[in-house]
Amino acid sequence: METLKYPIGQFSWNGAISGEQRLRWIQEIEEAPELLRKAVDGLSPQQLDTPYRPQGWTVRQVVHHLADSHMNSLVRFKLALTEEQPTIKPYDEARWAELADGSQADISLSLALLDQLHARWGLLFRSLGEEQWGRTFIHPESGVVRLDVNLGIYAWHGRHHTAHITSLRTRMNW
Repeated sequence: METLKYPIGQFSWNGAISGEQRLRWIQEIEEAPELLRKAVDGLSPQQLDTPYRPQGWTVRQVVHHLADSHMNSLVRFKLALTEEQPTIKPYDEARWAELADGSQADISLSLALLDQLHARWGLLFRSLGEEQWGRTFIHPESGVVRLDVNLGIYAWHGRHHTAHITSLRTRMNW
């Protein structure tokens, strides 16, 4: 079950995050929408409504979750860049996934949103100076989060959920 839940493993990093590492993560974020698009290409409505694991979200919900999550993350980055260590508001991802726009909407809506969102995100990231990467926000459950670490988390997040879909396709021979 752990492999189904974390097909690429959990996010981790060791020590200081170099400028080179940040650039790799920025590139991963910029490439994420296209990789997701390839992962869902050609799937039927029935396949889109298949959970990627037992008690997991459907492929459709995963796609919409990525849009929801990454929109929230962009706002968190901007808050941290413009306010002194803001406390961000978490949201109930599971309940959002159950709403009609997360469980029934055509995935093209979130794929288009992710294209534009990740383009803006990449622009923002590439504009930041060294000092800005050390800025932080407070997550009520996770504590203080540095922007450079959050960058890595979201580079991983896109790959993580895309791997849920590609792993399901492999297991189901789609």
